[in-house]
Amino acid sequence: MQEACVLAEAVIAAGPSPYSDDMQIPGLGKVIKDADLGCYQSEPVPVPVLGGALCSIIIDGYDDDPAPEDFHAAVRTFLALDRSALAAATPSIFAYYHDVMNDVVAAGDHDWYVEIQSPDKVLDHIRFGEEPTISRDSYSDQHVYVSLECECAWEPEHGLQIVFRDGRSVTKVGPYDGHLTNSAAYADDTLDGVVYHMPR
Repeated sequence: MQEACVLAEAVIAAGPSPYSDDMQIPGLGKVIKDADLGCYQSEPVPVPVLGGALCSIIIDGYDDDPAPEDFHAAVRTFLALDRSALAAATPSIFAYYHDVMNDVVAAGDHDWYVEIQSPDKVLDHIRFGEEPTISRDSYSDQHVYVSLECECAWEPEHGLQIVFRDGRSVTKVGPYDGHLTNSAAYADDTLDGVVYHMPR
C-alpha cells in the first residue's frame, strides 16, 4: 500500500503525461499524440512500398489543418503503394548517388567510394526510415506530403530524403533537408516539379 502511494505521488509530481491515446485517424486507427511536439504517431503498420516493413506513421499539423481529409487520403494512398513507386524514382536517386561519388572522386577520397552499377541496384544500398511523416506544405503548393528520412551507403552524413506528394508518387529525393519540395528547399520556383536537384 505504501509503495502504491509513493508511486502515485511520483506520477503527480511528474505532472501530466505529454501523451494521449484517445484519437482515431482514418486509415491508421488509434494514434498517440505527443503534446510537446504536437504530432500523432500510429502503431506500427506494414508499408508495402517499403517491402512490408513495419513503420510508425507520424502525422504532423493535423489538429489545426482546415482539410484533415487530405491527410486521410494521403494515408490511404501511401499505404496502398507497391514497390513500383520507388522503382520509378530510382533514376533520380541514382543521380544523387552519382553526384556524391563524383565529389568523392574529385576530392581524392577513395576510401568513401561506393560502387553501384546502375539505377536498378541503388535501392539495395538504402536503409529506409521507420517513421514516415505526413504533413502539409503550408508554404508552397498546399499539398499533403509523406516524407521519409533514410540512411544510404553513399552519403552517411546527410542521408537520403524521399518525399511522396499526396502519398502517391515520389516528387523529391536528395540529401535530407526537411523540405517537402525542391522549390521550397532552394527558394526557386523554377524547381517546381523537379524530383532531384543538386546545387553546384
